[in-house]
Amino acid sequence: MGTVQTIDTEYANIHQVASAYLLEEEGRGVVVETNTTYAIPKILSAMKSFGIEPENLDFVIVTHVHLDHAGGAWALLEACPNAILLAHPKTAKHLMDPSLLIKSATSVYGKENFDSLYGEIKPIPKEKIRIMEDGEWLEWKGHSFQFLYTKGHANHHFCIYDQKTNGIYTGDSFGISYPQLENGKRFIFPTTTPTDFDFAEAIRSLDRILETGASLAYLTHFGPIGDLKKNAEDLKEGLTLCQEAIFQLSGIAKGERLSFMESKVEAMIQTLATKHSIHLTDSDWKLLRLDVNLNAQGLVYAFEKTELKR
Repeated sequence: MGTVQTIDTEYANIHQVASAYLLEEEGRGVVVETNTTYAIPKILSAMKSFGIEPENLDFVIVTHVHLDHAGGAWALLEACPNAILLAHPKTAKHLMDPSLLIKSATSVYGKENFDSLYGEIKPIPKEKIRIMEDGEWLEWKGHSFQFLYTKGHANHHFCIYDQKTNGIYTGDSFGISYPQLENGKRFIFPTTTPTDFDFAEAIRSLDRILETGASLAYLTHFGPIGDLKKNAEDLKEGLTLCQEAIFQLSGIAKGERLSFMESKVEAMIQTLATKHSIHLTDSDWKLLRLDVNLNAQGLVYAFEKTELKR
């Protein structure tokens, strides 16, 4: 049946917050998600341990262009000369010319933090990229992959359903579940990072994932999980709390919106943890700090974008 290997990319030098996946069949491979340039040696090492030579990597797939998913794609393609990148058309555009990505992320993180998080990012030649359309199928070594556009987190996002394993690679469309927060249990929460959060589309994406009938979701953050129907219910509850918080922003002064929304995101995460009798410690909240801030930024941005249209 082949092998699906979870690779801990150790994003920001933290264990089990971001993963890539390696599929192996007959000495050939497919990698889903690349994380950053710094993760590529870990991915190449995993390939070696499964007997996959760099020239035998056939495809690299990224769910969307955010740099913790696709920042290292160029470097993996350079190391694996025969591999082709499979991407959403909007993702492909930005990976062929990453200048706007770099500029945007540098403005958020600052040059020093950007360099430490993401390292170098180079353009990917057009001939190394194949655009996958919504609903399109791809056959590879007995696997049938279907690419499903899933807006809500990002408008350049797709998921990849693998009929052979009955698993689906969900990027950020099926939320976040960090193992070290779980106390031996699973709990999940949505991710609403800037700049494309859309409540209705996020709900539709969850339904589309469920409609595949997949028994396993391969989360980028972090690792595979089962019981998709129950986890989707929790994600919809979290998304509803986020949407309710957006509606409350109209009465909040602009300079106070981010801190207000951070408190709402913390409350949302706490609600979902409490539902599963999980006590979040101070160290857990320290790990969650960046997610709280980015999710809050995304929700404030969604509100202000709507406000401008009025």
